[in-house]
Amino acid sequence: MTIFIRICLILVILSMAALLYRAYKGPSTPDRLIALDAIGVMLISAIALLSILFKTGFFIDVILLIAIMSFIGTVSFSKFIERGEIIERDHTR
Repeated sequence: MTIFIRICLILVILSMAALLYRAYKGPSTPDRLIALDAIGVMLISAIALLSILFKTGFFIDVILLIAIMSFIGTVSFSKFIERGEIIERDHTR
């Protein structure tokens, strides 16, 4: 079972390398955003595989923290791409 987990971990790391290339070279900003979001998912899965490999539950808190930060970052970047600003201020006063 450990050999299978190590092979999966190597494949996840290779996928992250390909996604880093897409985030750097992406033809448009939304493509880069999707690549960064996928990197977050791959990072979560790599940490989960390491947690299984080391037979510990300590990394679960780290996984939750990275998932929350990745979600907030994706929503913020998406809002910035759509509207040009992240925090809307009311200028009617």
